[in-house]
Amino acid sequence: MKCAEAGNMSNGRFSHLLRGVWLMWLWQAGTGSKLWEVPTASFTSSFNLSESLRWEPHCQHRHLQEKVRITADIPPRLDGTWVSTRCEVRPGPEFLTRSYTFHTSRYFQALQHYYTDSSCEDPAYSLIIRGRLRMRQASWITRGGAEAEHQLSKVGIVVHSVEAKQRLASRLPSNCVALTMARVLPGKLFELYNTRMGRGCLAAMGFSMMEMGLIRVETQHHNHGGKVQELFLGDIHTEWAQRTQYRPTGYQQPLQNAMHHIHPCPVCALVYRSSEQHPPVLPHGPAAPVSLAGRWVSRRCETRPTVQFLTRDFTFDPDQHMWEGIYRHYSDPSCSQPTFTLRASGHYAQGNPSAKVSGATEFVFKVTQVRVTAMEEPIAKLLNGARPGKCGQAGAWKVGVAQDLTPTDGCTVLGIKLPHKEYELFKTELDQRKHPQLFIGERPTDGSSPDRPLRRPTSFQGPMVLCSGGQTQPLHHYGSGFTSKQVQSAVSGTDRLAQLVSLVFGCVLCSLFCAY
Repeated sequence: MKCAEAGNMSNGRFSHLLRGVWLMWLWQAGTGSKLWEVPTASFTSSFNLSESLRWEPHCQHRHLQEKVRITADIPPRLDGTWVSTRCEVRPGPEFLTRSYTFHTSRYFQALQHYYTDSSCEDPAYSLIIRGRLRMRQASWITRGGAEAEHQLSKVGIVVHSVEAKQRLASRLPSNCVALTMARVLPGKLFELYNTRMGRGCLAAMGFSMMEMGLIRVETQHHNHGGKVQELFLGDIHTEWAQRTQYRPTGYQQPLQNAMHHIHPCPVCALVYRSSEQHPPVLPHGPAAPVSLAGRWVSRRCETRPTVQFLTRDFTFDPDQHMWEGIYRHYSDPSCSQPTFTLRASGHYAQGNPSAKVSGATEFVFKVTQVRVTAMEEPIAKLLNGARPGKCGQAGAWKVGVAQDLTPTDGCTVLGIKLPHKEYELFKTELDQRKHPQLFIGERPTDGSSPDRPLRRPTSFQGPMVLCSGGQTQPLHHYGSGFTSKQVQSAVSGTDRLAQLVSLVFGCVLCSLFCAY
């Protein structure tokens, strides 16, 4: 069953339950007169990272053992320069580094450097963007985020070679090539947009600053007295045609404050010193062959489009070509209030090196077993309303008790069909401290599943860190028992409530793990 079909079923049968949960959330949040009271507790958070990772007690990774207090303030403080910490990969794929400077006067200047390669060693062109940003209010859709509006004043381009100009022109409509690219000279700044002229070829280039619509700033307070500040801007739609109009509900990988970043960070210094005329050329790093053996966990609480907060916990056994994944979902951006848990397992096959993203490898994942734990009474009622034989044991769903969906070949209410196959993209790298990290393909923004080779991801989710030192851990079958902590749930959203529930209990399962 498709995600949309699952959503329609859920909305029609249990809308009264969902409406009750939504009204209760509104009552708890309050309706304060100030724009930033939505609700206060969710937007000014402080927690101990080691405590937030209790779900991974055996993780020995040094980063996760550090005692770090993280705060996020609403409204966010943006003053200063924020830079990329690595070569970023956007859907397409596009490879870039970013340097964004915000002034107290609300004006900003953004530098985006685009490259021909996934290592950001061969600059193609740079964009310099100037404009003004106005903070609006705390987001009702993405808890912990702030909504903002931007107004562009100028956008300029510097193409760094004749070959780069030709490649860029090959992507643009003929009228853009004739009117714009014909006047662009390598190494010279050319103004693509100002307040007196139209945006011309910007949309055709896929240019958009809609990422400014959703903002979150986190500060990590380390016990040795130092701090790291990170700027989260809105996510980029995975479909090229949608990216210029899409209003983000999730985040990209963060930029770090140039004055308060993780040390050492050689990329930070290169990006900070760059200009539109002199893009940073990142140092060539050693090749890191894909080695999945061991247990990998999320580096941080992760935010997905359509308001999902989660952590991921994967174990891979390359000898048996088996995998097991646990997705723990939460109602808050600190991942401190669990809502429901998904556990899946299956097999995988490693394919060829990616032709689109150098250093990445293609995989095919198959899920054969799934367990879901409902942690809130309306969800249990939703699942109990499924037809017998279509979603686990009929009438047996209880809060805090996991059910195996394998005997019923999935769950029609949740949009799960077993077994299921998905075409994936993996990449491994070493971080600044030479610790291994794993990048898994970014999920489609619309909640669909890359169930065909042509839908294989071209960008990545946030990195996962290795916990077990590369030692393969035995995978536990569901017959050995699976328990989950008692949790509490809260549903948030505005007029998109029905869509969120459909995605959380349908598309999440088919696009986040059911196809693995």
